[in-house]
Amino acid sequence: MEAHTGDRLLTHGRTVGQHDRVAEIIEVLGDGGTPPYRLRFEDGHESLMSPGPDSVVQHTAAQRDREPY
Repeated sequence: MEAHTGDRLLTHGRTVGQHDRVAEIIEVLGDGGTPPYRLRFEDGHESLMSPGPDSVVQHTAAQRDREPY
C-alpha cells in the first residue's frame, strides 16, 4: 500500500451494519508512502493507523496526474 499526503483512505465496514469510514491522509510516516498514516476523519478526529486489507487508498486527482502511464 502506498499513499501520499492529501489522499483518502477508505476503510470498509467489517460487520453487518457497520458503515465504511473515509479519512484524509494528513501525514505519511513510513518510507516511500507506506504506513503508518496520520488520518483526519470527517468529524475532525485524528488518528494514527496502519491499515489492513479492508482499506483502500483513493489517490487525489493531482496525484493521478503525476503518475506515469
